[in-house]
Formats: sequence, structure tokens, C-alpha cells
Amino acid sequence: MTRRLAEVAQKVGVSEATVSRVLNGKPGVSEATRTAVLTALDVLGYERPTQLRGERSRLVGLVLPELQNPIFPAFAEVVGGALAQQGFTPVLCTQTAGGVSEADYVELLLTQQVSGVVFFGGMYAQAESPHGHYERLAQRGLPTVLMNAAIEDLDFPQVSCDDAVAVEQAVGHLVSLGHRRIGLVLGPPDHVPSQRKLAAAKIAAARAGVELPDDAVEHALFSLEGGQAATARLLKRGVTGVICASDPLALGAVRAARRRGLDVPRDVSVVGYDDSSFMTCTDPPLTTIRQPIEAMGRAAVELLVGEIAGARVTHDELLFEPELVVRGSTGPAPASA
Repeated sequence: MTRRLAEVAQKVGVSEATVSRVLNGKPGVSEATRTAVLTALDVLGYERPTQLRGERSRLVGLVLPELQNPIFPAFAEVVGGALAQQGFTPVLCTQTAGGVSEADYVELLLTQQVSGVVFFGGMYAQAESPHGHYERLAQRGLPTVLMNAAIEDLDFPQVSCDDAVAVEQAVGHLVSLGHRRIGLVLGPPDHVPSQRKLAAAKIAAARAGVELPDDAVEHALFSLEGGQAATARLLKRGVTGVICASDPLALGAVRAARRRGLDVPRDVSVVGYDDSSFMTCTDPPLTTIRQPIEAMGRAAVELLVGEIAGARVTHDELLFEPELVVRGSTGPAPASA
């Protein structure tokens, strides 16, 4: 008990006597100090006293599927900063292969009496994954926001980049450069954003008078290695332009082209998705579709804080416009194409 008082007091910058007054529900402590003490208790992993457990903390869980793709830390930075401005403390929860699962994190966050949760892509975007933990959140009435395309029947506020517009921009760009044999490297078949991209690509290709046969579409894990393997298969089928569902997939596509002795963009053009960190520093710099992470992140926080405050916020999906950023990985189709 003494150690707990000392650690919390040091974290908040108050006396141990003040911490004791908060934990025992005594008067004479400002609301700001009381909130800071309870938040510190949560952050340090101590259980709240029984009489205080019914109150939600000022913590918000940020659940990410991984940290290897730079777009997820970028989203977390925007959302975490906006939450801090509202007086909330973000708690980063990153899934690990064979380790803590998304469902495990949900149980942990519920135990910690968090005020809300923001998800940045996870099981809710895959139709064939388990979704029982989202039902737990709904049953508890915990304010929750989902980023980027969820399966149907999840009644939470949603913020997404418009996948259809993104792919229309990418297809239009490659067609304007003379490409007629275009391939797609997408996420798993049950991945909702990838399904949206595929549907939009078929429409955009048809409008441009370009065929998009089934063998021009490959599904892969969201990784550089996945992009390399999928693109290698597409290159054997003669594609000259490749549109990828993430920047790491696109970097894998560039590697696959080089392994075949092809030059990017002279022989093969590659388009990524996200415009994550350092895409200007790759060789060649990557042409990609930029997600407006600043606007999307702030919208997610506005929705979450509104729900926490008990306001009525829209549960319709908010779609944000992406932007094509043209760099050095795309060029005119080869003359033999």
C-alpha cells in the first residue's frame, strides 16, 4: 500500500496524503487532481479501490494490428495527440503473432474501466475472423470507434478512407500512362477494404476500356514478403502496372520486379496505398495513395469524445477523400506492352 501511494504520488506530482484522500473518497481534493490520481493508478497497473471501480478512467485504448506498417503508428500519434488535448490518456495495445490477441486486449481494457476504444484495422475488417469481443463492447455500452471499413452489423461510429476513390485514382493514373495490363495486390479475400478496392477497380477498368481478368488479382498478407510473392506471380502473366493495397506490399512489388531483372518504372510501374513514412526515400520514391490521417484521426476522436459525453453521434461511416501522390515508381508503359 505504501509503495502504491509513493508511486502514484510521484507520477502525479502530489503528496502521498493527497493520493490517500482520493483513494479513500475524502473531500478537499480538486477534481483535476482526483482525475490525475485515478488515471495514474490505471496507468501503473494498480486496481482501483472497490468504491471507485464503477467510474470509468480517463484512459482510451488504441488497438493496432501491428507496428511494422508505419501507417499505424502515424494514426496512433494523431489520435493520441488529439485525445491528450481532451484530457484523456491513450493506452497503446499492439497485437503480436502468437501473443496478446485483440480479444485479450478488449478484456484488459474493460477491466481497466477505460472511457473508450479506437481500433485501427483489426478483426472487424475481416469477415471470417471472430467478432465476439465487439459484442462485449456493445453490451457494455463502451464508446468505440472503428477506423477503415468494418464488416456489416457492427453498430459503432466508423471513419474510413474512400477505397473506391483511391483505386479509381490509381487505375486512372496507370491508364493515362498507357498501361493496359494492370494487376492488383490486395489483402486477404475476406478483408473488407480489399473487397471494396477490387469492386472499384473492376468498374474503373471497364470505364477505361481495360480488362481486369481474375488472374490479374492476387491476395496476400500485408507485408513486404507478401507483396513480393504476389507480384512475382503477376509479372509472369505479363502485367506492366501493379496497384497495391498498402505501401509495404508495394515495396515488395518493387523487389519482385528487380528480382526478375526488370526496372521500376521503365518496365513495371508500382502504386502503393497509405503514403506512410519514408516513401519519399525509397528507390525509386513510391507513387502512392495518401490517406488523410490527420483529418481521419481527429474525426475519430471527435466521435469518441462525443459518445463518452453522452452526445448522439452518427454511426454512419464517414468517408474521407484520398489523394494520389505521383513519384518515381510509375512511368509510361513499355513500348512492347
